[in-house]
Amino acid sequence: METTTLTRDDLAALLAKVFTANGCSETVAGILAANVAGAEAAQSYSHGVFRIEGFVSTLRSGWVDGTAVPVVEDVAPGFLRVDARNGFAQPALAGARDAFVARVRRQGVALLALRDSHHFGALWPDVEAFADEGLIALSMVNSMTCSVPAGAVKPVLGTNPIAFAAPIAGKPPLVFDFATTTMAHGDVQIAAREGHSLPEGTGMDSAGQLTGDPKAILDGGALVPFGGHKGSAISLMVELMAAGISGGNFSFEFDWSGHPGAQTPRTGQILLAIDPSHGAGTAFADRGRVLVDQLAEAGFTRYPGARRRAVPVGPGTEVPLEAPVLARLEALASGAA
Repeated sequence: METTTLTRDDLAALLAKVFTANGCSETVAGILAANVAGAEAAQSYSHGVFRIEGFVSTLRSGWVDGTAVPVVEDVAPGFLRVDARNGFAQPALAGARDAFVARVRRQGVALLALRDSHHFGALWPDVEAFADEGLIALSMVNSMTCSVPAGAVKPVLGTNPIAFAAPIAGKPPLVFDFATTTMAHGDVQIAAREGHSLPEGTGMDSAGQLTGDPKAILDGGALVPFGGHKGSAISLMVELMAAGISGGNFSFEFDWSGHPGAQTPRTGQILLAIDPSHGAGTAFADRGRVLVDQLAEAGFTRYPGARRRAVPVGPGTEVPLEAPVLARLEALASGAA
């Protein structure tokens, strides 16, 4: 199929037009567009351009406020809270970031809790930027109900991703971002769209039988946690921490039935950041380098985050798009679609 190549920044500019044409303020549009374009450039396709239709459908349904201005609340020396005001999580994080980093630098550790927020993109950008500044960051988000806990018979939890980033001296940060289900929901959707089967047991069908058919998982079925009861416990922790601490909805508490087309979860997120200079001093990143060098000596060819950072994602990074996808984005940006 014919493809067209855009730079990362050109793609971000086009996506910003899509967001503004569908109800976002320029500030929100710019932040979301950078997130999606960055994921696409980094080949994180399940959180790249693939997500645009879901964003647009959600915005048009009235489920989310694309113009929301987050309110940052100072509640304790080591605790900042953000009311996203039914807006997207990334702008809420951006609105609190400077105050949060200042607090982490001053005290060594701080927690940021976002409530009434919608997170529909990759989680690694939320933590990776902190590692680039020499900080350690851990974030958790709960999502819409689509996962059956180990031992249960119906979905209760979300994919409930968790992301971590830490600086490594002379190397890319160690970064991971993964769903606590066997697979990210977006990857299941891509497999269904492209007609790919998944490993048997990736999820359950509507009758509660394990399956590798992505369409069966999406059509009345559900995902299951990775690692059986261990992954189920981690998912439960994310659910309680992300929603319980922030005051956001649990995965099973929000109801978007009155907003046809809505796809984003209206839940909560927490982000914990640590300045390691208050502990091991400047040695932390050096110790991290010792660890990854030992992993390499043991035959571990790349640590989490290294592969993605090996892909150039600067402003001029070339991002190929299939012609129909580009045409659809242009139509959405013009408001004609």
